[in-house]
Amino acid sequence: MNLLITADYRELSQAAGQLVAQALLHDPDAVLALPTGETPKGMYEALIRLYQEGLVDFSRATAFNLDEYLDIPPDHPQSFSAYMRRYLWDHVNLAKDKVHIPASLPEDPEAECIRYEELIRKSGGINLAVLGIGENGHIAFNEPGTLWETPTHVAVLSQETREREAQAFGRLEHVPTHAITMGIKTIMRARRVLLLASGEEKAGILARALSGPITIDVPASILQLHPNLTVVADRAAARGLAG
Repeated sequence: MNLLITADYRELSQAAGQLVAQALLHDPDAVLALPTGETPKGMYEALIRLYQEGLVDFSRATAFNLDEYLDIPPDHPQSFSAYMRRYLWDHVNLAKDKVHIPASLPEDPEAECIRYEELIRKSGGINLAVLGIGENGHIAFNEPGTLWETPTHVAVLSQETREREAQAFGRLEHVPTHAITMGIKTIMRARRVLLLASGEEKAGILARALSGPITIDVPASILQLHPNLTVVADRAAARGLAG
């Protein structure tokens, strides 16, 4: 594991953006797995700046989103499709036919999971998976208790996860109960993993994930076994890490 501790969120975002840009410079055809949430917003801002300055090119890259809510339209303001358009897709030269996200209103959610997993396989697998970490240790929407061998699947969102999203949706009853997410098996097959963590509220779970036992109770703990893991954490999130 490579660990980079930054002074603050701004430095974390710049470092994460540079690492993704380096991956694209090394391999313009790279296949990326990309997250949503608060933590990656700064990374996307950094990548957009690098693109505008002519320092990074997305035209040959392929991007897969880690997850998407079920049972809301893709143009819903809280959908991850809307998030990605707002924070990345509409601002760089990613080819539309190389941008992928699970359908939020599929006729058959299980068939959509199989389709998405097969599309990742046909694209050659993930070169770089960028992840955040939830306060309960989830990665993507792989909630505590998710089995290690799980591929892309329909996830039941935990009460804790839904409560954190309640303000964004207006009230808890409006938060989706399910999502399609890349599974832990899918993520662990990525050639490289970049894990981002920011803020003191992530300190405890980050320490458990990286230094505690590997357990399905903390899904991110499986990343201890990944052969090419880079963790970028700001000082607040890293305060529980040894050394």
